[in-house]
Amino acid sequence: MSDTRFSPPVTTPRSPEEETGGPAQTGARWPLPEEAFWSEEADPHWMAPGELTEPQPAVKDEKPTAKGPAAADEPPQAAEERRPRRRPKATADETAQQQPEPKQEPQPPKRKRDPYLDNVKFVLIAMVVVGHSLVPTLSADSSRALYIFIYTFHMPLFVLISGYLSRNFWNSNAKTNKLVDTFLVPYVIVEVGYALLRVSVGQKWSLTIIDPAWLNWYLLALLFWRLSTPVWKRMKYPVPVAIAIYLFAGFSQIEGDFSMDRFFGLMPFFVIGLVMQPEHFEMLNRRWIKIVSVVTVLGAAAVAIYVAPKAPLDPFYFKASFQDLGLSWYMGLALRAGLLVCALAMCFAILALVPRGETWFSDLGTRTLYCYLLHGIPVLVAKEMGWLEFPWLFGPLGVLAIASSAFALAIVLCLPETRTVFKWVLEPRLTWLYRRPSRS
Repeated sequence: MSDTRFSPPVTTPRSPEEETGGPAQTGARWPLPEEAFWSEEADPHWMAPGELTEPQPAVKDEKPTAKGPAAADEPPQAAEERRPRRRPKATADETAQQQPEPKQEPQPPKRKRDPYLDNVKFVLIAMVVVGHSLVPTLSADSSRALYIFIYTFHMPLFVLISGYLSRNFWNSNAKTNKLVDTFLVPYVIVEVGYALLRVSVGQKWSLTIIDPAWLNWYLLALLFWRLSTPVWKRMKYPVPVAIAIYLFAGFSQIEGDFSMDRFFGLMPFFVIGLVMQPEHFEMLNRRWIKIVSVVTVLGAAAVAIYVAPKAPLDPFYFKASFQDLGLSWYMGLALRAGLLVCALAMCFAILALVPRGETWFSDLGTRTLYCYLLHGIPVLVAKEMGWLEFPWLFGPLGVLAIASSAFALAIVLCLPETRTVFKWVLEPRLTWLYRRPSRS
């Protein structure tokens, strides 16, 4: 959640082939350097490049011999003067002075980080913290409505952005190394850390590495999504295939081991992010789309308030099977399809409404991984200590207080000071673990 990484339009990094002219342009480029035409080996008279000579007299076809009258009457000094003289070879220093110094091509300026996606990521991570903080008060309709509203789109959009930022993931050795540095190692550390935290607040010791606890599921699911990226990029119709897998996955009771339930439940959003291009994000910047997006968000909020008292929460986690939900196969398919449509509508609405230029929270959006992995500590402590169960919190005012506190917590956990303190744990530098790429 990086961690990503589409006001200026979102730009796509050029491939190495585009930067160097492509694999076919491997020969010499025009115009060729001057010394390729002019050199001592190429010039039969060893003339310096561009040197002008006096016009030479025309040479008759008949060549006089040494015994002819012309040769006999001509004095030796005149014959020597008439003979063209060869220019002495230039020394190495003179040659170096004659050749122009090659002009150094200016280095291309580094692309400035586009703040748009960072703005989106901070908005989403703040909603993640708010959603987890609302869990103790879900018996209240106001808290339940906000919870349903957030869970309809916040993780689907996070996965979609992760898919978009994974398009060129396999083109870089450094990014490939992050599969271990940013996912596997932090995953194990966080799992052990939360197990110790649960014991410290009075819960039983439980540690199952293959079954991620609570918020840690995202690291494993994103790991497997990125491992599957080459497969999706080779398909002709990746999005329909991913949607079909998502729909029919509801027939099976997929366990949570290795986050496989979320892997299939949120797969379409990752694949849609893979196939999206910068121009798709730019299309969402139109005025009429922004107006439609405002209506969509307000309509979704109204629907969440209406269904909050009676709607179950399990469908909004995108992992439950039809049997777990107590639905028939056709009702299950209809529910999954409806959730997919609603989530995509909300995802595109949020993408259209988030500011595209530099904002006060753009820099915070570059460190969302720290907020995601660390916010569970204060939230879990607050739950166990009963700080989120005061009676006045079970109402609109309590929802506002919890949301404001969670938003402030998200800001603190995205600060650069937080990264400085926890970088050695959450972003370890394991350069000793990898082989250096061979230089051919």
